[in-house]
Amino acid sequence: MSIHSVTTDQPEKFPPPSLEQVSTVHDVDHSTKRRWGIGHRVERLHRKVTTKHGWVGDYDYAWLCMPSLPWRLGRPRPKQKKTGPPFYALDSELPIILAAASGLQHALAMLAGLITPPIIFANALSLDAATSAYMISASLIGCGILSLVQMSRIRLFGNYYLGTGLISVVGTSFATLSTANAIFNAMYADGTCPSTTAADGTVTRGACPEAYGMVLGTSIICSFLEIFMSFVPARILKRVFPPMVTGTVIVMIGASLIGSSGIPNWGGGSNDCSGRPASGFFELCPNIAAPRPLPWGSPEFIGLGFLSFISIIITELFGSPFLKNISVIVGLAVGCIVAGAVGYIDGSSITTAPAITFLWVHTFKIRVYAPAILPMLAVYVSLAMEAIGDITASAEVSRVAVVGEEFDSRIQGGVLSDGIGGFLSALFTVTPLSIFAQNNGVIAITRCANRTAGRFCCFFLILFGVLGKISGVFLAIPNPVLGGVTTFLFATVATSGVRVLSYNRFTRRDRFVLAAAFSFGIGDLLVPGIFTHLFEGVANPNKGLQGLFDSITIVLSTPFLISGLVALVLNLILPQEDADDGDDVVEVVDVEAQPHSKEKELQA
Repeated sequence: MSIHSVTTDQPEKFPPPSLEQVSTVHDVDHSTKRRWGIGHRVERLHRKVTTKHGWVGDYDYAWLCMPSLPWRLGRPRPKQKKTGPPFYALDSELPIILAAASGLQHALAMLAGLITPPIIFANALSLDAATSAYMISASLIGCGILSLVQMSRIRLFGNYYLGTGLISVVGTSFATLSTANAIFNAMYADGTCPSTTAADGTVTRGACPEAYGMVLGTSIICSFLEIFMSFVPARILKRVFPPMVTGTVIVMIGASLIGSSGIPNWGGGSNDCSGRPASGFFELCPNIAAPRPLPWGSPEFIGLGFLSFISIIITELFGSPFLKNISVIVGLAVGCIVAGAVGYIDGSSITTAPAITFLWVHTFKIRVYAPAILPMLAVYVSLAMEAIGDITASAEVSRVAVVGEEFDSRIQGGVLSDGIGGFLSALFTVTPLSIFAQNNGVIAITRCANRTAGRFCCFFLILFGVLGKISGVFLAIPNPVLGGVTTFLFATVATSGVRVLSYNRFTRRDRFVLAAAFSFGIGDLLVPGIFTHLFEGVANPNKGLQGLFDSITIVLSTPFLISGLVALVLNLILPQEDADDGDDVVEVVDVEAQPHSKEKELQA
């Protein structure tokens, strides 16, 4: 992170005003209140909806929609004065069309990340199409509602707030996705969820909506940990969870999801068909009842996934700023068009999906799964760590201060809203929702950090969720198409972790901590079953002890949890050291000062 990209200027402190100044300020306050009365607001709204400037403004829409043409690549651009569109701050006046367009970009940019977790949850638990479509709708509606809360910045008491006051959207955390998969595996292993074993040893999992309800119930009680953490001073949280720890966690989240979901779906499916059984319902992918089932890893599946993947790259090369912001959706669309043309799409999920839906159309029995408590507590700690980094990034691209009391209150309000959101999202039948970072790129490119655009984003998310047929469309996406896109999506998560790790100086101590953390994390990722037999030698453990063993096994079997724990402990107990060796000195380069930066291109 460039030091020039961080806003550090704080409001100056002025001496106490004199009596005359107090009187003047008092009169100004009264005039301001009159000016912002109901009559003025109505007049302002009327002017906005009845004038061209209120609808369109002076934004450069041609720049937003103009693609990078192939014949312009590699050729020197003419040296003419070119300025980018104006920057719209948090509460500045925003044209209606720009607010709607920016809000739609935010919604589409995060859409793939929002629909992926419920689809993976439903596949892991073998849920029917109606329940799966509802889970997608509930996720979208819950994200829209709780994003509104996160953007509000409601003052509670003292210097404590609820929300960040930035365009901080929320979504299902990939940390929850990774941990929930380990919890589901434990439930099928201990008989909580049904499964059958064929004569050839192939294990087929039965539908288990009860497992999803247990994850929701466990999430409710564990959410209070993050709520408590929000009242811990931000400086302490940042000292306990420095980039060394948060970067390690984010890298392992992305890497584990690539291996457990992205690549398996690219090959045809992450369900039982990925084991290529010789017989049974999952002999072919996604199953033998699919329109065109094939063995896992077939070249047709690989080609479909690659088409979606390469579409993202082509969009980044030649697309307009608008399309670049939604390149993942472009990849999904291109893959689905080709897959539909050659007969790989099963449209039954679209025909059976309701036209209109909402929360609680389907419900799950809320219960607590004791072995999941410890892993879920660790998840909420990681959510708080992610929230701190995402809020910092959002504040930076929104051009507000990233140091000082106001920024600390934004972190406090964001973490508190995250914790309360985890509690409410479970009541919405959605797994924990936390701050998303996908929309920061939209802010940086469009130069629009206005909260009105954020509210339009929430409107579109809720609309997508209420229209049940849209969820049916998402559910009909073939696994290889979804795999090609999510592999890229999960890789961006890992890349974000690498970027966070780059904030470290990489002294000998830093390298030692990272090596120890990755020893467990990468080892667990490459050999997933290494810790599953750890407590088999304990004879006849009681129910409570067995629950503790299962909980520890889940933590050890989840790469980002064990690597994050090792990094956290070592970072606290190992003494700091100065960079006194030649190989420990890192040259810091200000990337934004280089000629190829975006700002330089706009001014060229």
